[in-house]
Amino acid sequence: MVEENSATELLKWYVESGVDEALEESPVDRFKTTEKPSNQARPSTATGVEESVSPSAFDTPPAISPRTATELISLDEATKTARSLANAANTLEELRTALAAFDGCPLKQTAKSLVFGDGSGSAQLMFIGEAPGAQEDRQGLPFVGPAGQLLDRMLAAISLQRSDVYITNILPWRPPGNRTPTDSEIAACIPFIERHIELVTPQILVLVGGTSAKTLLGTTQGIMRTRGKWLEYNRESMSLSIPARAILHPAYLLRSPAQKRETWMDLLEIRQKLEQCADR
Repeated sequence: MVEENSATELLKWYVESGVDEALEESPVDRFKTTEKPSNQARPSTATGVEESVSPSAFDTPPAISPRTATELISLDEATKTARSLANAANTLEELRTALAAFDGCPLKQTAKSLVFGDGSGSAQLMFIGEAPGAQEDRQGLPFVGPAGQLLDRMLAAISLQRSDVYITNILPWRPPGNRTPTDSEIAACIPFIERHIELVTPQILVLVGGTSAKTLLGTTQGIMRTRGKWLEYNRESMSLSIPARAILHPAYLLRSPAQKRETWMDLLEIRQKLEQCADR
């Protein structure tokens, strides 16, 4: 029974790490060259005499496999392409289509799904996390795993449902093994999330976790310093700044339940701010 449980836990770990395909039981050295015969016989000629020739005489040049678009595009080119595609999108559906066509982020090659957004596209409250996890990658929706279920309960605590808000992430594709996104991955995708915010035009931004807060607020401060206060999200293309509040990520709260009290205070202030916006 112990061995069966160990095997089950190992399989679960593989799934969470993004391993979804078994190849062979033994490793194969793909770089090891196979020996070719030193001579090849040319087919019989009219005289019936075979001519010995070198192998290279009949060898065709090896096919050069085309490199993927993400290998060919530099970060600067990828960012420019992302900016052009994002700015051309005038609706959320057009933005989703633009993201699906974008090949400038390597994460697209390893993820199962494009995780775009969920909720009301005209919501006054917009939540932005870091990146999809394993459950989100499988279902194609943000915040549907254990952290997402906690987020739903957090919303319910201030009399809101998922359909009352809009939820998305900085990155639309899952990093392998749920690792932290790299700076280059974020830079390639940042034009899309900026356009995402412009299209939703929320009254309040809730930045879920340190990566989201640092990226959109342009700060180097950690989440413990940015949470608990009202900040401003500004973009040159926007006529008005948006009040922003950074909160601890639900995944962190699952690991550190003692921090839920601070998040509860943040949620109460977010609810109060939302009511003030509605009264204007």
